[in-house]
Amino acid sequence: MKAARPTETLFDGDRLRARLTRPRDGGTVLYVTFRQRLDQPGSFSDDPPVRQALALGLAHLHLQSRWNDWYLNPETEALEAALCTLRQGFTQARAVGYSMGGYAALRLAAALDLTQALVISPQFTLDRTVLPMERRYREAAAFDRGLGDLARHGKPDLCGAVVFDPSHPLDPLHARLIRQIMPGMAPAPCMFGGHPATQAIRAGGGFRQFQALGLNAALSAPAIVRLHRALRTTSSRYWHFRAKACLVRGKTAQAEQALARAERLADA
Repeated sequence: MKAARPTETLFDGDRLRARLTRPRDGGTVLYVTFRQRLDQPGSFSDDPPVRQALALGLAHLHLQSRWNDWYLNPETEALEAALCTLRQGFTQARAVGYSMGGYAALRLAAALDLTQALVISPQFTLDRTVLPMERRYREAAAFDRGLGDLARHGKPDLCGAVVFDPSHPLDPLHARLIRQIMPGMAPAPCMFGGHPATQAIRAGGGFRQFQALGLNAALSAPAIVRLHRALRTTSSRYWHFRAKACLVRGKTAQAEQALARAERLADA
């Protein structure tokens, strides 16, 4: 890995934090990641920078929300101002986010003036007046519909890819709504990938390959789908999710076969 400068805290709020690590030469491209929803929120963590990004000469910006508030709180606008200022020192900005972090990438895309974004199983909104069926998250009741409106605060010309599992009950709907207001976000369907939809890729040993796709300036949704298809048959998670889908559809025999394969792979 290329030598890196010491990590600096760009924004140090009570609810939001942004930490920046630059390669030794400073870097002209910004790579942004977002902490996703936690089972036990309430604190910030000192996560190390993405080594693969620094090795490529990219500066790494990592954003965290102390609480599972989808990065929407009284500090959001101040963070946006800090991101706008930071962005002026870079020629490009690329982002990757999972679930709540994927939503944050879309919500902060304008402030970051993102060149591209790779979002995995993101939400379009938690506003139940828009999506009354979205009841997965207990934090939805406090979702700020005005501050969180992607149509108002997002980046309509954003390009990139939306990764989702077509078999999931809600994630395809979120992906479709996102693409209606950001048509440059190409779909990358990963059947039986789970939530987030890259679980089969990760279980199949393809995380670093997937990460490399997000770091690449020419992000390709078809390349993501090809990676998923290449790894799914050796992924226990893929067969696990496939078994669950078969059970829901009443295909008991197929479910038993898929579950048996998942167990064999998990034990391997």
